[in-house]
Amino acid sequence: MATEHRRSAPKSAAAPVLSESKRIAAELDALIGPAAAGDRDAVSEIVRLVHPLVRRYCSARMGATGHLTVTADDVTQEVLMATVTAIPRYRDQGKSFLAFVYGIAANKVSDAFRRGKHVAYPMADMPDTASVAAGPEDWALAFERRAATLELMQVLAPNHREVLVMRIVLGWSAAQTAEAIGTSPGVVRVMQHRALNKLRAQLKVA
Repeated sequence: MATEHRRSAPKSAAAPVLSESKRIAAELDALIGPAAAGDRDAVSEIVRLVHPLVRRYCSARMGATGHLTVTADDVTQEVLMATVTAIPRYRDQGKSFLAFVYGIAANKVSDAFRRGKHVAYPMADMPDTASVAAGPEDWALAFERRAATLELMQVLAPNHREVLVMRIVLGWSAAQTAEAIGTSPGVVRVMQHRALNKLRAQLKVA
């Protein structure tokens, strides 16, 4: 009996623990019904749950936004407002509600870059000491690199771009990414492989 108990223990200890995204996705799927029916508390809870994930996603997609008229926080708020507005019209299409929210976030980030413009920050006085912060040349180079990267990414299908951001920029596992976009880890790996191959081919052509 003791031997049997020792053999069964590892199986229990190895039981998979729900990832943060899976846990939140499950909670959201339980809340969306009441929220769509007008439950204000459910709507508030949805916003509370998705806010950190949306903020992290927008920050990863946008990076340093000193050259834009909007910040990752601005876009995060836009995503949250759009999510709340869309809740009454939401219909289950076979994907998690979290995947639906990420779809809104992807569109809002793209909109931010489309309407982004350079901004100037006037200074009233000359500083007494040299600044170690990034200067105009550094910002220009960073902007050029970001613009080149965004241009390169345009050769990819939108879902392939999202997979690369989640896997490489955010550092999510294949399982977490699959849960976010409503597919399987195997499909995520295939999409990532194809996207990277396409980018490599594009770089060779360039």
